[in-house]
Amino acid sequence: MNPGQLSTIEIQPEAAHKYSAIWLHDLGADGHDVESLIPTLHLTAEANIHFIFPNAPIQPVTISGGISMRSWYDILDTSMDHRVDIDGIYKSAGLIELLILQEIGKGIPSANILLAGFSQGGVIALHAGLRHPYKLAGIIALSTHLPTIAQLKSERSAANNRIPIFMAHGIIDPIVAVESGKAAFDQLKAMNYDVEWHDYVMEHNVCTEEIEHISEFMNSIFI
Repeated sequence: MNPGQLSTIEIQPEAAHKYSAIWLHDLGADGHDVESLIPTLHLTAEANIHFIFPNAPIQPVTISGGISMRSWYDILDTSMDHRVDIDGIYKSAGLIELLILQEIGKGIPSANILLAGFSQGGVIALHAGLRHPYKLAGIIALSTHLPTIAQLKSERSAANNRIPIFMAHGIIDPIVAVESGKAAFDQLKAMNYDVEWHDYVMEHNVCTEEIEHISEFMNSIFI
């Protein structure tokens, strides 16, 4: 069991451990959902990367009628901006912070640690990464938005002011409206973050073209 009792699925590096990638799943999924994506990325440094796929805590989700499932935070309604449990976002980000510190404790420089996430996981990746006190390698935020953008203006970490950020979204996403994702991108851009935007003709999922772009982004960081 990992710090904070957060269980994980992991792919250990086959060669020297130089990099770490912490990748967060969506609502109701688990770490295995992301694990299968890695071989499709064709990463140059794959043998040197420790992949960590945390499993979100199991907790009731309001929009699902209070049914308990793996969730990084509660979602309170189905509006375009998804009114959410802000305290829950901070709590989950704290658990991811412990995983980052665990990798640093193994001797991996923080600048070699990447955060990634899909939908709910993307919220946590952005929230945690942009506040982390040490420079990180990058952030991948897929089909997501950022409910804590207002708080970020006073909580942002100077160490990650220039962190590379990859954001991508489906233009016909029925779960997280593309307008919400684009609004987060626009606000981050206005805050002078180094963020790039991609959109695709898809719903709330991942497509081949997106995987190719993620691969290019990761290969530019993990050399």
